[in-house]
Amino acid sequence: MKNHAAALREALHGAGYIADEGLATALWLAADLQRPLLIEGDAGVGKTALAQALARAEGRELVRLQCFEGLDLAQAAYEWNYGRQLLAIRRQESSGSTLAEADLFGRDYLLPRPLLRAITSEAPCVLLIDELDRADEAFEAYLLELLSDWQLSIPELGTLKACHIPQVIVTSNGTRELSDALRRRCLYHWLDYPTLAREIAIVRATLPEAEGTLVEQAIAFVQRLRHEDLGKTPGVAESLDWVRVLHRLGHRQLPDDPAALDHSLACLLKTREDRFQFGPDKLLQLMESRRDQAGVAIKST
Repeated sequence: MKNHAAALREALHGAGYIADEGLATALWLAADLQRPLLIEGDAGVGKTALAQALARAEGRELVRLQCFEGLDLAQAAYEWNYGRQLLAIRRQESSGSTLAEADLFGRDYLLPRPLLRAITSEAPCVLLIDELDRADEAFEAYLLELLSDWQLSIPELGTLKACHIPQVIVTSNGTRELSDALRRRCLYHWLDYPTLAREIAIVRATLPEAEGTLVEQAIAFVQRLRHEDLGKTPGVAESLDWVRVLHRLGHRQLPDDPAALDHSLACLLKTREDRFQFGPDKLLQLMESRRDQAGVAIKST
């Protein structure tokens, strides 16, 4: 098992995602057992990016269902092509014949949405059910049949079973507690913000053109920032944006003058309250504390 998980970890690294051993093991176990993997964590820790990297690493199609309040079957699973059905009825009427109801509700008139696309795919795919906690409990209950029996029930057609069992990743930001029934069907992994050393490695792998000193100092700053009382904590995506901007501005290391960072903080601070609580003095404190953190990170990497 360890060798398989290590190989998967290397494949993810090659696809641009640096996973730790625990995450790679959970992902491999989910695939081996053909079970969904439920990943919870704060927004911005890399849950969605994991599914995208997995699809790239394994050469599979990524089928993504973005959940939201009010999500229904027509948007998530399937709907009927009413326009095409109406045209078929009119063609039959113009020819003096009638069209049986069973003919109107055949596969030719079915519009597959992400869930149906995933289980009817001709090749194995990665199905990402993103931010399930945003959908309501009724939709979550509907998912249970898919996640346990790998099938979807369509009243007009019957039960459609999966051609290939997809590798399913379910993500949640924890805005709503998911049901015990859904958790029983999934393996589980909590994805936290990366450690300082791992986040530096992520940024280095993604932005190899950025100066090493700049990366180390900037990520140490972001790590310290996450311990502040923020309305919106910056995630890895924000770290990447910030380092990218600093690099394009020509910085080879983090400037010592807080004023030089002022406009670039738009990459990190995403609410009015967060933006205005960090004046020059506060920024200077964070900049001073990040130097010691960067030194530790250099040794650990």
